[in-house]
Amino acid sequence: MLSTALIAATLAAATPALALEPLSQERYINDRLIAARVADRIRRECSSIDARMIFAFTQARALKRYARDKGYSEDQIETFLDSKEDKQRIYGIAEDYLARKGATAGNEDGFCKLGRDEIAAGSVIGSLLSAK
Repeated sequence: MLSTALIAATLAAATPALALEPLSQERYINDRLIAARVADRIRRECSSIDARMIFAFTQARALKRYARDKGYSEDQIETFLDSKEDKQRIYGIAEDYLARKGATAGNEDGFCKLGRDEIAAGSVIGSLLSAK
């Protein structure tokens, strides 16, 4: 009886890990990473907007904690974060978003407008930025 309960408990604990989608498909995590990339590009291209670096660092730690709480291992998280393919995919999506919003290379005004709009909207992107 005890062994049956122990096996059932072990299987129940293992099931969430087996059911996890690849981190590259976990929407919340990917959306936050894309937002962070967009915010980083805005702060680099717009001289009147800064990053809220301490807040961004706190959010990065919270995102990692979120992944661990969902059942992803530290190795899975690090492998995902180190993946060149996933980084290129995230950067590509961020660049597409920036371009659709008028923030293109050499157009500081476009980056600044988007940054101010994101700050005003209180978006995830905007929460990582501050106007000078």
